[in-house]
Amino acid sequence: MSNAAEQMHMRAHPLVQRFLSLELDPDHCAVFGSGPMLAHGLKKSLGDLDIVARGPAWQKACKGGDLGVSKIGGDPVAAFWGGRVEVFNVWFPQDVSTDDLIDAADLVGGIRFVQLRHVLAYKRRLRRPKDVPDIAALERALGAPARVGSPQAA
Repeated sequence: MSNAAEQMHMRAHPLVQRFLSLELDPDHCAVFGSGPMLAHGLKKSLGDLDIVARGPAWQKACKGGDLGVSKIGGDPVAAFWGGRVEVFNVWFPQDVSTDDLIDAADLVGGIRFVQLRHVLAYKRRLRRPKDVPDIAALERALGAPARVGSPQAA
């Protein structure tokens, strides 16, 4: 699939369409979680879509979403469609600022996606059972050395 076709395919994904329908300022938010893996062809499907937002995008999300607290970091979250799309104003772990995550994000189909290296760091930190295959895929894609205890290091 060509780059243009991949980008159009990304914008056609149902969760991405829901995210885009929120009309958050695209300069102030980026897709995180497993979404960047989908954008880069490392995943074929997603159960939900996580967004990190700042300033006007975060304020708009708070006005329209169901406000709650993140299960992982305890930070505020605005949930849409029963949690299928969640918007956060910080990302766990907070090793990198929200501004840096958004400003350095990759553009795919005109949408910002947090860099894969940050996704790998996040998934390595949590290391939930569902993250293990994602960690392996990210390590292969990034040429990152396997960490002790990872499936590749065994």
